[in-house]
Amino acid sequence: MSSALTWQQLRDLKLTELDDAADSWGAASRHADAAQTRVDGDMGGALSKTQESESAKAAVGRFKRLSSNYEYIKTECGLIRTTVTGLSTELASPQRRLKEALADAAANSYTVNDDGSVDYPAGGQNELTGQPVPGGKAVGNNGLYTPGLYGSGSPSLQGPANGGLINPNPHHAKAQDIADRIALALRDARETDGRYQQALSKLKAANGLTVDAKTWADAAADMDAVRDASHEFMKREIPLDKSPAERKEWWDKLSDEQRQEFLASYPDVLGNLDGIPALVRDEANRENLDLLIAKFEGKEGETAEARLGGLKEIRTQLDEYAAKRLENPKSPPAYLLSIGDEGTGRAAVAFGNPDTSRNVAAYVPGLGTALDSDFAKNDVKRAYDTAVLARENDSSSSAIVWLGYDPPQLGGVDAETLLSNTEVMSAERAEKGAPAYNSFMSGLAATNDHEDPHLTAIGHSYGSRVVGAATQEAGGIPGADDIVLLGSPGVGVDRAEDLGVGKEHVYVGAAEHDPVTMLPSQKEVTAAGIFMGGGPLMAYLAGDIGDQGDDDIWFGKDPASEAFGANRFKVDDGPLPVVGGDGATPAHSNYFNPTKDRVSAENIAAVVVGRPEDVVPEKHR
Repeated sequence: MSSALTWQQLRDLKLTELDDAADSWGAASRHADAAQTRVDGDMGGALSKTQESESAKAAVGRFKRLSSNYEYIKTECGLIRTTVTGLSTELASPQRRLKEALADAAANSYTVNDDGSVDYPAGGQNELTGQPVPGGKAVGNNGLYTPGLYGSGSPSLQGPANGGLINPNPHHAKAQDIADRIALALRDARETDGRYQQALSKLKAANGLTVDAKTWADAAADMDAVRDASHEFMKREIPLDKSPAERKEWWDKLSDEQRQEFLASYPDVLGNLDGIPALVRDEANRENLDLLIAKFEGKEGETAEARLGGLKEIRTQLDEYAAKRLENPKSPPAYLLSIGDEGTGRAAVAFGNPDTSRNVAAYVPGLGTALDSDFAKNDVKRAYDTAVLARENDSSSSAIVWLGYDPPQLGGVDAETLLSNTEVMSAERAEKGAPAYNSFMSGLAATNDHEDPHLTAIGHSYGSRVVGAATQEAGGIPGADDIVLLGSPGVGVDRAEDLGVGKEHVYVGAAEHDPVTMLPSQKEVTAAGIFMGGGPLMAYLAGDIGDQGDDDIWFGKDPASEAFGANRFKVDDGPLPVVGGDGATPAHSNYFNPTKDRVSAENIAAVVVGRPEDVVPEKHR
């Protein structure tokens, strides 16, 4: 099919043949997926576990290449299936409208010309002569007046412009309406055909193809091209604008064949769609991880290099956690629930299946977090440590790190830097991130197998402000039973009971040597003359001078204060800032770490598994 699509071609097009072709490409994608599974499991996996010789290692390497080839075939065939299906679906409407217009022309005995214009007969009566008004030709208006669209014809007195005069021939108006409908249908069909033709042309692989980093980069570009072409089709196919519960219902009703086709065609969409089961998201995101890595390979610039480092490190960490599980079956399995390069990067990693676990916690990081190697190593490990300790009390437990918003970025977290950074000192990013967090939590509740799972929202640092903002959205945090606030600069409310889960279900960890938990209130900032030459450090040291006894910090009441009313639990005081040589805020990063602060890590785990009696309390500030 070409961009010079005629109305005759559109009329005669058999969309069922396109549907059959799409089905064939879908079948090829599923065959490749099955072959990859056999290579990974039956051959490569078994061989790598039982053989240690050099020849066995070489064979494993060949199996990995074969697996990559099958994965590429699966991806590209899936993209072709999506493109052809989208083309068929989008051409259905203009074809139907064309056929209806042609049927109306036939019913009135009008002639439709090759260029889409419509000839109509004489009719009516000339009031002066009494003779029939001559027939004529109606040239369709497609809304563009594109020269040459209908051959040599163009809008004229015969067409819709008509200088405001009313043609007395009653056939004229009918013929004009038919011609316009033909023109509009043909315009829409040509636009659709051209858009999909461009996408399909990019899906052609070279002869003797070697699947390497460049190939995956091309595959990532292919996926973008298909997305651009089939955006409207995708919105009709996938319930993007529905709730997570409705998406889960949609997914459950699909056949296994349909699910595989969606996985092959839309891994980046399904992998990041709240309400889709964890196993599906993990499978889709691991494939999309390779595509994203290929996308950033070779790109220059600090941000691109940081993203590439983060993506590669996530892949490394997933492999290492899988190896840990082989050594120790009690080690929680890892699931990649989200991955993307929007904003400062997107990622969510779970330890323990959140769909089958009775207890599920989702932790929100803050202050300078981005999709980089530090996140992959440190923030991901916090979720792992929490899951391990929780599962010691209840094996049906899962812990997640959720980077689904754009945290404020800064070079350090000393008091002076904090108080001079407008992003950190503003709640804007937290409030923008809150709806996304609530959607994620709603998805966890929707896909969980238990009738009433125990869900815990955890916010660390600026992430606690995100959790606070999420509680103020309509309905609060979906399904949340408990809230844990760690190293918090305030959450935007002044009382624990305002967080929507009952103050007895709000827990706070605040290290005495963590300056982020003691940032001055805005009144203190003014009193210290920060913006009048006093300097941010003076405000930090000013304490309660400008706001005596009110327990306020930057984002409202201190969550560790008696006035706030939460359950403060015991944590280690932590190292002093700067003095110990561990940086400006070493105590700010130890809450999850069972090696550096065992009591805090165990308290967090006790909340996650719903055992408040095991939480070691600490007096309020």
